[in-house]
Amino acid sequence: MIFAKTIVITGVASGIGLRTAELAAGMGAEVIGIDVNKPTHEIGQFITGDISTPQGVAAVVAQIPSRIDALCNVAGLSGKSGAVPTLAVNFFGLRALSEALAPKIREGGSIVNVASIAGFGWRANVEKVKAIISIEGFPDVARVVAEHDVKNEVGYPFSKELLLLWTMRAAHEDKFKSRGIRVNAVSPGPVETPILKQFREVLGDVRVNDDIARTGRAGNSQDIAPTILFLCSDGARWINGANIANDGGLEASVNAQVFGFNS
Repeated sequence: MIFAKTIVITGVASGIGLRTAELAAGMGAEVIGIDVNKPTHEIGQFITGDISTPQGVAAVVAQIPSRIDALCNVAGLSGKSGAVPTLAVNFFGLRALSEALAPKIREGGSIVNVASIAGFGWRANVEKVKAIISIEGFPDVARVVAEHDVKNEVGYPFSKELLLLWTMRAAHEDKFKSRGIRVNAVSPGPVETPILKQFREVLGDVRVNDDIARTGRAGNSQDIAPTILFLCSDGARWINGANIANDGGLEASVNAQVFGFNS
């Protein structure tokens, strides 16, 4: 299968980002990879970049060509470093990169955000989430975290709650919608990547082990990358503002418990 597109992928040094880049390149895409760390082997063009600050985002955008087909926002922090850097990368940096690259994404192109089953609880926090995603630009993240009382221990799941609600909002924002740019999300469950150990430290072994038990096994990068690239493809041209739970049935299991279906 030929996948003749130019795709920007963040977080290409390891895990889901690396596998997405490998698969895209193998299908014929021109890959532009971004990471703070250099990949161990070459996959298309590589840009050393850090999206945790406005200056870092601007430096990355300046190196991206004038026409691309898709942006895959895969890079993210586990929450181990605290709420401020986690929100800076997982939401504000990702959003700033998406907005800055919008003029370079072709009409009918795609943005894919890698969220998480950890963002499942956004409905319970909807007012706080709405307030933060309504903040324009790239703010002083430390001030935002303090003003909205975002605790370090919930930095990761809260960052994904922000991302999921923003995905729905962005799909209907003029900067994207006027040019037919689709904005979607993929939410993995527990995935065997280098960052899983950090998730165990942040979320706890009990939570991670329970999630894995619900699905029968942890996922892997090969499970997630095809879904990301499907959303980049013309086969997903009528999917917009959606979140695909690529989690082995974990979200369904949680819903079944919440609704009492498995009692």
